[in-house]
Amino acid sequence: MLLDDTTDKDPGAQSLVENPILPAMEDTDENGKKSSLPSEIGVLPLANTVVFPFLVVPLQVNRPSSIQLVDEALVGDRVIGLFTQKEGGAGEEVPEVHEVGTAANILKMLRYPDGSMMVLVQGVARVRLLEYTRSKPFPKARVEELPVTTIEGLEVDALARNLQELFKRFISFSPSLSDELHIALNNTNDPSKLADFIASNLTMKVEEKQELLSTPDVRERMHRLTQILTRELDVAQLGSKIQDKVQSELSKSQREYFLREQMKAIRGELGEDDGEDYSDLQQRLAKTKMPQRARQAADRELGRLRRMSPNSAEYTVSRTYLEWLLDVPWEVSTKDVLNLRKAQRILDEDHYDLEKVKDRVLEFLAVRKLTEGPRGPILCFAGPPGVGKTSLGQSIARAMGRKFVRMSLGGVRDEAEIRGHRRTYIGALPGRIVQGLKTAGSNNPVFMLDEVDKLGADFRGDPSAALLEVLDPEQNHSFEDHYLDVPLDLSRVLFIATANMLETIPRPLLDRMELIRIAGYTLDQKLAIAKKYLIPRTLKNNGLTRRNVVFQDGTIQRIALDYTREVGLRNLERELSSVARKVARKVAEGHRGREVIEPESLEAYLGPSKFTNEVALRTASPGVATGMAWTELGGDILFIEATSMPGKGNLKLTGQLGQVMVESAQAAFSYLHANCKRLRIAEGLFQKHDFHIHVPSGAVPKDGPSAGVTMATALYSLMTGRPVRHDLAMTGEITLRGQVLQIGGLKEKVLAAKLAGVTHILIPKRNQKDLVEISETVREGLTFEFAENLEDVIRAAVDGRIKRPSAQSKSRGGVKAKSTRAKIARRGSRKR
Repeated sequence: MLLDDTTDKDPGAQSLVENPILPAMEDTDENGKKSSLPSEIGVLPLANTVVFPFLVVPLQVNRPSSIQLVDEALVGDRVIGLFTQKEGGAGEEVPEVHEVGTAANILKMLRYPDGSMMVLVQGVARVRLLEYTRSKPFPKARVEELPVTTIEGLEVDALARNLQELFKRFISFSPSLSDELHIALNNTNDPSKLADFIASNLTMKVEEKQELLSTPDVRERMHRLTQILTRELDVAQLGSKIQDKVQSELSKSQREYFLREQMKAIRGELGEDDGEDYSDLQQRLAKTKMPQRARQAADRELGRLRRMSPNSAEYTVSRTYLEWLLDVPWEVSTKDVLNLRKAQRILDEDHYDLEKVKDRVLEFLAVRKLTEGPRGPILCFAGPPGVGKTSLGQSIARAMGRKFVRMSLGGVRDEAEIRGHRRTYIGALPGRIVQGLKTAGSNNPVFMLDEVDKLGADFRGDPSAALLEVLDPEQNHSFEDHYLDVPLDLSRVLFIATANMLETIPRPLLDRMELIRIAGYTLDQKLAIAKKYLIPRTLKNNGLTRRNVVFQDGTIQRIALDYTREVGLRNLERELSSVARKVARKVAEGHRGREVIEPESLEAYLGPSKFTNEVALRTASPGVATGMAWTELGGDILFIEATSMPGKGNLKLTGQLGQVMVESAQAAFSYLHANCKRLRIAEGLFQKHDFHIHVPSGAVPKDGPSAGVTMATALYSLMTGRPVRHDLAMTGEITLRGQVLQIGGLKEKVLAAKLAGVTHILIPKRNQKDLVEISETVREGLTFEFAENLEDVIRAAVDGRIKRPSAQSKSRGGVKAKSTRAKIARRGSRKR
């Protein structure tokens, strides 16, 4: 059967027949003398639509067969048959439709560009389908007209009047029906047409409409229509009552709201309770353990809240303050893990080495185990980026069984970030200390103050000054946040600050913290950390396993030396991840087997080496010396170059040097000039030549006094024509008397020098005691020389006459030196 055109392609077309209009009908009448129907007409099936006689209806025609039906009818008698399709009757060769339908005339036709058309039809008469005569190109059937039985009498007139009154009332309850239907209703006198007109405008089931169409007896049809219309009218009236009731309840609710607001205002004026339910706040207040002053503040605020109107501007402020008082963990603590062996195991699992930090944590737990309530230590981890300061705080919290809170202080310039805002300000909140305690849910978390050296200050205050009370064990037991305005005990909190450099931390603040320096890692330590922590994490993050890729030890060492050269581990992990991503791509493309990453194959993954060992190359000619420097990123080595030209003994300095470094160079130059005879320097050099000292990497600012001996050595090497030892790096401040003074950052400098392949290190004699702070693994393979004056430096660096090391010096490094690169070459991990 053919599908109805209005459902297959345009379901919305069904709604076009919901409000048909009654046309003028002078020339036609159901069973009238002037209407003669052909015995065989084309069949147009309709889905979910019933068309009644004498009503004008627009129809959308889409199917090619239906379009052909309309075209043929237009050139003929313009009559087609409209039959409602039965449910499930679509998709057959011959449409399965109801037996009774409507014969209709095509009044107008409008054709669209896509080939479909809109036709305006008017029902003519009821017809019964007798049999199909053909199915292609469109269905055609033999039909007969159904005679309409109309009996004149009072009953029919009464039924017609009753239907008119019921339908008029139905229209009044149905906003979707137009008032123009009243006019059409009054102009319809024929009972059959009246029944069909009302039926077409009622929202009823298709089966009921088909039943009315299939009933030719007018009286029976009107009786059935009266039942249906009465039912629909009752539904419409009930819906209207429901709508009126809802509207009435809304009006009543609004009236009660205004009256209630007036009552609240009156009670507010009388100082009486406004009847709000504060039982939840009262219950929380009763259950919360808090100090006496905090409870008094909470009780006072709850009393104020009871007397306020919820619409008052102060209501929200007061309630928020009270909820903050209840959210602070005044007496809620987590139980410390006092099993020292378990804590030691957790610390060792998370971090390699760092024994000094681990010992300090275990010492605190030991004291906590032996005595009740020790004050939490205030530690400061100082070191370059990437050495694990932040992750160490998380590991400490896990080892102690405490909550962990981290607060980044980088760029903080407002004191209110620490102490909070006073409640007089709009949007005031507690400081980040109180917020951190609320987040942790306990009063003894491990609280990390990250990047404390990046604090700023402006017109809003100095946050570092606010931290003085927080980090003072003698004061933080009664810390007062500006918002809470009650004392808060912070003595149980374990504060851990982190910093890259100590110079920017105010001295009073630094004095309140126990400083623990984390200098960095040696090559062997990096190798161990990479194998134990970095590589497993990298493989997991990239979806790989050890079956897919293996990193040789020499590969890891070469990445650390030739591609990163840092004291931390961040760049090392990035480079390992870069290699792993390339292996992951191969695996995703179907590569099978295990990829072995060898030192020789690193160029294929990471490109050419970023760093090379240029110490021997740079110091091969006179006038170049290797120095050691400290930066906030760790240690580094620098090459100081000196040259001369005809002139009058002037000194020129370049390389973006700071004032302190310039003065150190001038002091070294003056000492050499004043002692040229004793140092065997030709006297005429200073009268006939100008000298120029340059420190490469000119875009990087440099400052500090520790390069004094290096600049003096470079000048001496230039003046005497003797090169400086290529395997020696030095550091130390020089005076006008040639004395070599103590310097700082020794461990970072030694680490950087060792990574650069230096085997001999010259340091001030006064720094000899600081070698104890450098681990044995770092000192291994290094020979330390100690200088009290510039002559000691010259003997060790230029003359080559190294002073016999003391027993203590031998124990910390020995005379025989093996460079790190030599070790790697011996293991066969690299090829040069």
